[in-house]
Amino acid sequence: MRSFISSYYFSKKGKFDFNLLLNILQFPSLKFTKKNIFSEDEASQNWIFNQNQFFLNNKVHFIKTHNSLDKFRGNKFTSNQQTLGAIYIVRDPRNILSSLKHHYSLNYHQAYQKIMDENASLLEKSSNNDHSNFTFLGSWSNHYKSWKNTTEFKTLFIKYEELEDNKYETFKNVVNFINRIKNNESKIDEKKLLNSIRSTNFTNLKNKEQNEGFEESVISSNGEKKPFFNLGFNNRWQKILPKNILTQLNKNLQKDLNDLGYNINE
Repeated sequence: MRSFISSYYFSKKGKFDFNLLLNILQFPSLKFTKKNIFSEDEASQNWIFNQNQFFLNNKVHFIKTHNSLDKFRGNKFTSNQQTLGAIYIVRDPRNILSSLKHHYSLNYHQAYQKIMDENASLLEKSSNNDHSNFTFLGSWSNHYKSWKNTTEFKTLFIKYEELEDNKYETFKNVVNFINRIKNNESKIDEKKLLNSIRSTNFTNLKNKEQNEGFEESVISSNGEKKPFFNLGFNNRWQKILPKNILTQLNKNLQKDLNDLGYNINE
């Protein structure tokens, strides 16, 4: 999604390049902090402060975040004073497990515990116990509901699978949504839209990473560099998820799976 948006809005013809991602950076992060942050409490207390400092009201900024919209220890992540709208991508949690396993070098049990943990968070300490990029996740269930059900601002809610099954209409809706909340009345550039979709399809991104490298790829515990673009749409829980984990997840997340239209018995 970030690749598509940067391609459509920050290139001339919709041809993607990794450098375009510099237009959509992650928040929270060390780059977007005005203070030294040494704890989770300090980090959450400064989320809105830092947004007010770095993202001025007279310009629209695109940012990427993994943060939940639920309060963390009484502190809000953002509000309608800072945020015009959000595009949220929800994914079948059974496929999330293998992605977590790959990205964070976990086993399936650890990955399952992570998505069920209502206190789950992310923190990559850079130096001096820095907590600037502390990100509150909460559980997978609470996370998607926090964004889906918000009344603070408009949210475009997209299922990850639609990026494969209904690519053109989904990305067209993205452009319409962004233009609408920006009060941009210009018509969609169809040629640029199609170029952006083609140049950011998963296969192209994966090949581009293999040929050029990608700074957001991760290093495993044994020092091995892991591809950021791993399985993508070939990530099929039906083929790879251990039966005991699948049974447990289906039972505990049955209502969410039903509400989102994910078939338990596929």
